[in-house]
Parts: sequence; structure tokens; C-alpha cells
Amino acid sequence: MNVTVIGGGNIGTQFAVRCSAHGHKVTVFTSKVGTFLSEVKEVDAEGTVVSGGTVDCITFNPSVAVKNSDVVFITTPAFLAKELAEKLLPYIENGTKIFFIPGSGGMEWAFKAALGKGCSLYGLQRVPSVTRLKGNGLVYCEGYRDRLYIASLPKSEAQFGKEMLECLFDIPCDVMDNYLNVTMVPSNPILHTCRLYSLFNDYSAGKVYDRIPLFYQEWTDETSDLLLKCDDEVQSICGKIRELSGFDMSGVKSLKEHYESYTVKEMTDKIKSIKGFQGLQTPSIPKGNGYVPDFDSRYFTADFPYGLKLLCEIARLSRVDTPYMNTVLAWYNKLSPNRPCFDFGDYGIETYNRFSEFYAK
Repeated sequence: MNVTVIGGGNIGTQFAVRCSAHGHKVTVFTSKVGTFLSEVKEVDAEGTVVSGGTVDCITFNPSVAVKNSDVVFITTPAFLAKELAEKLLPYIENGTKIFFIPGSGGMEWAFKAALGKGCSLYGLQRVPSVTRLKGNGLVYCEGYRDRLYIASLPKSEAQFGKEMLECLFDIPCDVMDNYLNVTMVPSNPILHTCRLYSLFNDYSAGKVYDRIPLFYQEWTDETSDLLLKCDDEVQSICGKIRELSGFDMSGVKSLKEHYESYTVKEMTDKIKSIKGFQGLQTPSIPKGNGYVPDFDSRYFTADFPYGLKLLCEIARLSRVDTPYMNTVLAWYNKLSPNRPCFDFGDYGIETYNRFSEFYAK
């Protein structure tokens, strides 16, 4: 098949490797045209090459990138979704299979016009593994998941996505009944945002921190307590959606279940111990003799205004009170008042019924 990977970062490189290794003709759409290597490789923790392939075309021209593509994998962050959709949709052909890796952050709304062209939209709940770039064309991957979870719009097309992902990664992939099980997965939208809030809620302009703790390895009980409260709020929204629309929301697993940690202490110990999280830095930049938060990090620019904001928007439409998530989001909005963010109003969605109709497809 003709496969296009949108994004030349860590996840994009991983998918380019896997698709090429499985014999697909691969195009990578990236702004790094001059530096992205055509020879791509995946290495394990010991640096051993476990998979490799060749990218047939590297381009930043949207027409060249997606014309004649059978499958498009979009691996860029949610804050780029609307801009990306405007660039790509005029050239995406009828029947193209469009995957969002991962699928949270409202990507399906930015690309909803593709449904009118007979395209199918697929969202993966979480990325297949921990990935880090080791240089252009070389990606380090570890901690592959035991199972993947996917949903589609329309949901009748899900089998193709399941088989595609199972073939590429040799990991069982389960189909979820409703795409909201992807949209509302309580991963980065509350995991990252709760951590950043607990680290920097005392921040104001001019404040400089002597030291910034590691993001996961120095996780605290304070963060776990807030995370569990926000996780409960996500489950309350799911319960209300089941009540109002009858959707199967069982795929939105509580983080308590996901991490097998049901108390504050258990959650803290679990997150601090995850091998793939070891050594990961908190997004910050040097200033003077210390550090300040890096508000241009994807953790800020995607996970607050598109991840957490989307969850709060769904809570508003379904009339579920979410005081803890609202507090975290209000803190971000105060620090970044002019940042673009997800808004159902941009898509003409003002009522719960209109929202529900979209996901009933």
C-alpha cells in the first residue's frame, strides 16, 4: 500500500520504520526535509537494530504527501490538527484511511470533513511504546504494550484498523465500540497536566526555580492525589454519557486500573518505578541561575488546551461537575490566556445532542 506518515518526530519515525519493513511504499511529510534520513531504523535498549527500512519520499508538500495514499498516519500533536487538516484535506482522496496516533485531543473534529469524502478515521488510545529519537532516521523504542486499543468513525470500518496495527507491531489490537473511548482516555490530558500543576502552581512571572524535579522519577503523593481525583471525574463523565446516549464507555479505563494502583501511595510508587519513565526531564528552560517552565513544550501546548480542555468541554455539554479538572485548566488559562484551544463552538456543537450524534456514527 501507499502509506503516508505525517510528522518526522519519534512516533512518526517509528511508524515509518514499521511500514517500510512490512513492504509498504512510505512517504514522510515533515518540515525536516533536508535532514530527515531516508534510511530509518528502530533500536532497542541495547542499541541493537530490531527493524529497518527505506522511506521512498520525504516532502513538506501536502499534495505530494497524501495524493494517492491508501493510509495516512498522523503523529503530530493535537494543537496542529486544524492547520494540518486545512493543508491536507484538499488532497486526501476518497476512501483514504486516516489514523491518529494517538487519537486524543479532538483530532477527529479537525478532520471530520474527511468523513464526507468516504474516508475512515481511526484513533489509537495510546502509542505502541515509549519512543525517543536518537538522531534523524534512528528511533529507540522500549516498553511495547501487551495490547493496543483502536476505534473508528464510522465504527463499521474498525476491522481494517485492527488488522493494520496488528500486522505492523505484532501486538493484539482490540476494537472499542465507540470513538469516545479514544477521545476520553485519561492518559496525558490528566497525567501530564496534574503533574505540571503540582510542580508549578506557585509560579508567577519572574519566579525562577533553583531545581526542577524529574517528571516521573520524582513523582509526589500530592500529584497522585490530584490525579486520582481528576480520574474519578473522567469516570463520572463516562457514566453520564452511558446514561444519556447508551454508549459503551468501558474502554475508558480508570488510571487506577491501568496502573493497578488504587491509593495515593500505590500510584506514586508505581509511576516512579516505571522503567520507560526513568530519567525523563520536566519541560523547563534555563534562566539566570535557575529554571522556569517551558510553556512551549508539547506538555503545555497540547495536553492543557486540547487534552484537558476537551474533557472539560465534554463535561460541560453533559452537565457533569469537574471542579478538580477545572482548577487545573483555570491555572493554565491564567498563565497562557491567548493560546489557541479546543472549542466545540468551532464545529457548531452547542448542545449535548449534537455532540452525541457525531459519535453515534
